[in-house]
Amino acid sequence: MIAKVIVDISNSEVDKIFDYSIPSDFELAVGDRVLVPFGSRSIEGFCIKITDCSEGNYKLKDIIKKLDDKPLIKKEMLALSDFMKEKFYLRYVDTLRLFIPSKLRGNKVKALQREFCTLSSSDTELLKSRISPRAKSQLAIIDRLAGGGEYLTVLNTEFSPSVINSLVEKGIITKSKQEVLRKPIGEIDKNINKVTLTETQNKAISIIKNSDKRVVLLHGVTGSGKTEVYMSLIEDALIKGKTAIALVPEISLTPQILRVFRSRFGDDIAMLHSGLSDGERYDEWRRIYDGDAKIVVGARSAIFAPLENLGVIIIDEEHDSSYISESNPRFRTLEVAEFRAKYNDCKVILGSATPSVESYNNARLCKFGLSEMSNRISKNGMPEIKIIDMAQELRTGNFSVFSNELKEKLKETINNGNQAMVFINRRGYASYMQCKSCGYIAKCTDCDIALTYHKEDNMLKCHYCGKRFKPLDICPNCHSDSIKQGKIGTEKVASELQTLLGSSVKILRMDNDTTTTKTAYLDILGAFRRGEAQVLVGTQMIVKGHDFPNVTLVGVLDADMSLYFSDYRSCERTYQLITQVSGRAGRKDKLGEVIIQTYSPKHYLFNFVKNYDYKGFFDKELNTRQVTNFPPFTTIVRILVTNEVEEKSLNCTKKIYDLLKELRVEYGKEFVYMQAMKSPINKIQNKYRYQIVIRIKRKFEDEILGKIYNIVDNNKQGNSVFVEINPQNMS
Repeated sequence: MIAKVIVDISNSEVDKIFDYSIPSDFELAVGDRVLVPFGSRSIEGFCIKITDCSEGNYKLKDIIKKLDDKPLIKKEMLALSDFMKEKFYLRYVDTLRLFIPSKLRGNKVKALQREFCTLSSSDTELLKSRISPRAKSQLAIIDRLAGGGEYLTVLNTEFSPSVINSLVEKGIITKSKQEVLRKPIGEIDKNINKVTLTETQNKAISIIKNSDKRVVLLHGVTGSGKTEVYMSLIEDALIKGKTAIALVPEISLTPQILRVFRSRFGDDIAMLHSGLSDGERYDEWRRIYDGDAKIVVGARSAIFAPLENLGVIIIDEEHDSSYISESNPRFRTLEVAEFRAKYNDCKVILGSATPSVESYNNARLCKFGLSEMSNRISKNGMPEIKIIDMAQELRTGNFSVFSNELKEKLKETINNGNQAMVFINRRGYASYMQCKSCGYIAKCTDCDIALTYHKEDNMLKCHYCGKRFKPLDICPNCHSDSIKQGKIGTEKVASELQTLLGSSVKILRMDNDTTTTKTAYLDILGAFRRGEAQVLVGTQMIVKGHDFPNVTLVGVLDADMSLYFSDYRSCERTYQLITQVSGRAGRKDKLGEVIIQTYSPKHYLFNFVKNYDYKGFFDKELNTRQVTNFPPFTTIVRILVTNEVEEKSLNCTKKIYDLLKELRVEYGKEFVYMQAMKSPINKIQNKYRYQIVIRIKRKFEDEILGKIYNIVDNNKQGNSVFVEINPQNMS
């Protein structure tokens, strides 16, 4: 028998099927991980097919050995690999690697075993008779273990190791190795009881269940009870003997939804996301693989959980850009979910208060089902939103980052025993340091990006590659000591709030800098939920999904910061951010208020935000995109070429562009736009970046994309070249 093997090397030159003979002394199955001879080395690989004959005309080598007791990659995942390889223009091996914990490759992670102590006999009186009545500790250990045994590490904290060893030598205690599952940190909210669904929630569930569409969009305002709808759909799947996946966009949301889900479903839940330790991820993955967990909660990567017989896939906050992977391997989570849903004959539920324009348009066109929840569960309704003109604040002499009204409302909120959240989508203390004399701006030596000043560390940091530099005291260009700081970030906001509100007010900050440790998310969110702090300052991490009953005020600083980015999604993203963070206020029994600070109060977007008019905003945005030929009316293709030698990157871009011009002539008006250029950020991690941006109509999309892929594949010239479809970030 012949095994078709993909070797575990991420290189396009060897990303193809190799044939190996299967030795007669062991059984091999499709999906097995194997060790094979490859050149002068032994390499891990994946068996994707078994046949009777080889298509190669070379002498076959034997597989050295199987690496696991059972196939790690299930048949559904192999089918998904084929789909992703074609759909997203990926290497075979890069798709297969997605399906198993990374440290399992190379056997870098193993099951955790600990010594377990039990009594050698159930007759405790007989065992005690073998010990002197004066040996109180030994007698106490026997009583301690009479209930079924204990781990040695626990016993060592209660009794002397010498006493334990003495009982082992006497044959009274028996030691054995037992596996211990490394469970992620999490809590169960014992105060959460199963609620009676509202009429709106029941109607939403009914629409979802009865829809004839594979994908259903659940459009529900913030606080409308979407999580309860999710849990009801999952419960229905479990009753039918099926399983479920629930995705959230941020790791910071995983502990919250896990806390709520565990209160309902207990140990049926497993968690998968990048914040887990290698051991935790391995153990959670095995629980899922073995069928011990029926529900998987996690971020984007959880879509690859090895669950069988899926009954529902939920993608919460579906509009979030994190569901699109923009590093190798590049993929779109929704399309992976659609494949798995079709394979298992189940539904994909997309939940959001601010759906993406593409998703809502698909619902309007009846490509997706649509279920809507227009009101909050709480009787108070949506919080009142006030738009503050910061230009007017300047004219009246207020040069603070906080408007006078926000200052007063913050003090009032805290005096009333309530909590506030302050959002600014920029971390650090200052966005840049600049010389006032010559205009020099401190930039990263490896990336074409301004360095951000972080006061706590007294360092300039690159938010792209992580490099650190000393802050500027003297300009290296003109030697002036006149240095100014750029726009403020979360660190400075928190500092100024402390000055404004006084030292007795506890302020927490949540951004990438304060959540570097494993438990940071839990610590910050838990402390704020328990009322140990009055104000939470943060970036996008605090925007989505969080439910804090005592938050009555939300302040949004620099609300127009993302409004004028050179990106066709800038208005959509700004609307989503502001609406989502506004939804954190007044979620339970207390009235909520939102203060939005902007220098562009007359921009049409803020009128839609103030009135919670998503449909009005959608109509306006869709019309703009139709007129300007942007998605969903066209497809954007970005070809990104990178190399440490700029000339090589440039020459490769020119070569591909010249060939694409011939393709453009062939398809004529199907090409709406095509241009080659430097990337907005021309250098990241010492690699120069050039790009070709194309917009094509959708009539011949698959045909044109196939030819673009072929052109790119045959003309890389030693460069790293990636093709991105409708990229979330053009920089």
